[in-house]
Amino acid sequence: MSAKPKLPPLSEVQAEIMNVVWDADEVTVTTVWQALSKRRPLARNTVQTLMSRLEEKGWLRHRADGNAFLYSAAVARSRARRQLVRRLVDTVFAGSAEGLVQALLDGRGISAEEAARIRVLIRNEEDRR
Repeated sequence: MSAKPKLPPLSEVQAEIMNVVWDADEVTVTTVWQALSKRRPLARNTVQTLMSRLEEKGWLRHRADGNAFLYSAAVARSRARRQLVRRLVDTVFAGSAEGLVQALLDGRGISAEEAARIRVLIRNEEDRR
């Protein structure tokens, strides 16, 4: 089985578009534009261009439904997250997952509930190995 091709990184606004798509499964440009417009001023044509580029890069696919295109993710959110975190750890933290965790704790902090869930994730990973 061959490895999946590496996708180009997402900009901040591209990641926002992908989150809208992942949350809804299938969307129109208008749906994405309305969701993003609640957070930032953005022209509908800009969203359409960004979505076309995401499709060219392999992040999105579309199908025609009458006069509209319905877009869906060509990449699972979990794969995108793994790729993003891997790139972040490798480039910003010189390959140190510990550095990433320390930066998270220093910069944002975590709640007691998050800490408990993280401990379970670590234990499960240790058991799996």
